[in-house]
Amino acid sequence: MSILSVNAGSSSLKFSLYPLAQHQVTPQILSGNIEGLEPGGSPEMRWTFQGQSHSRQLNLGTDQVFAQALSSLRELLVSLPDTPAMQAVAHRVVHGGAQYRASVLVTDVVLADLTQLNALAPLHQPHNLAGVRAFAKAFPDVPQVACFDTAFHATLPELDYRFALPEALTQQGLRRYGFHGLSYQYVMGALLAHSRRAKGRVLMAHLGNGASLCAAREGKSCATTMGFSALDGLMMGTRTGALDPGVLLYLLAQGWDHDRLQALLYKQSGLLGVSGISADMRRLRADSSASAKLAVNMFTHRVLREGGALVACLQGLDVLAFSGGIGEHDVALRHDLGQQLAWLGVVIDPVLNLQATGDQIMAIHGQASAVEVWVVPTDEGVVAAREAAQLIAA
Repeated sequence: MSILSVNAGSSSLKFSLYPLAQHQVTPQILSGNIEGLEPGGSPEMRWTFQGQSHSRQLNLGTDQVFAQALSSLRELLVSLPDTPAMQAVAHRVVHGGAQYRASVLVTDVVLADLTQLNALAPLHQPHNLAGVRAFAKAFPDVPQVACFDTAFHATLPELDYRFALPEALTQQGLRRYGFHGLSYQYVMGALLAHSRRAKGRVLMAHLGNGASLCAAREGKSCATTMGFSALDGLMMGTRTGALDPGVLLYLLAQGWDHDRLQALLYKQSGLLGVSGISADMRRLRADSSASAKLAVNMFTHRVLREGGALVACLQGLDVLAFSGGIGEHDVALRHDLGQQLAWLGVVIDPVLNLQATGDQIMAIHGQASAVEVWVVPTDEGVVAAREAAQLIAA
């Protein structure tokens, strides 16, 4: 038997297949991505099976493109030799709200509850749930499991999750939830397996198009930068990060409506908004313009500033870990942050930093460093698969 782990977005579908051995998840035998599912896109499926990479253009019609893509995925699964039958599909779902603090088997009631949270994560939640519905229809006899990015932060203390708002609004669910939880769960597990100090004061940096920080003690989240929505905290690829709410009041007074504000905050800001060039850190690194350099420097500064706040909450630091597309691959960012955190005793070895290319977990701190520094390639898919396997076995 096996678990299929999926992450459904607005224009793509990531998937990985994990065989089970005595109810335990073993290394994936298949991983891939279907891209170009947006209107007018060029659908393509890329996959790696038993170490061999493949790609195929998909000739899909204009209606129910996602369902057609799933049919292509089903055909692929059937055609591959010795592929174990699916016991469950594990879905990454960004928001579980206050109600869902652990992974659950999906029912109609669960879907209805989660749909109520769409407005809290409009870039992700609707597409995650559309994926759940589509898979349930395509594989009607296979259990669907929802695995939440908010669940890892269920341990946040009230001092951290509470906003300075009236109690009545807090009771309505206006509080900090935190995100990237599947990634942090993986990174924390990897650190605990490799470092004795990981049970102490840990700062994890998930840096990518979406970016956040998480402070942990004894392997549990105790503070994080993302809050009620996936907008708060760090500057991101196209998202603002922390923003004075007075700016929104000003724009409302200028006649901006909800949709225009939402587009500004989620899609037109961050690295893209500051640079006016791109949301891709790699492209900005290669651009010599002042606006590109400003965007990169602002991103780095926000990580430093927010990280300093979380270190204060931890009252010190034992381990710093980088993950996510930027965290795993941007050598210059790690170097710059290491230098700016020298007051904490952070020393990054320049040779080890260059060698850390995101293909394996690796320590990059120097011998004189008072803080361990790690690069941990994250794997949200295997975390979701493990969660699903535990639920099915229970």
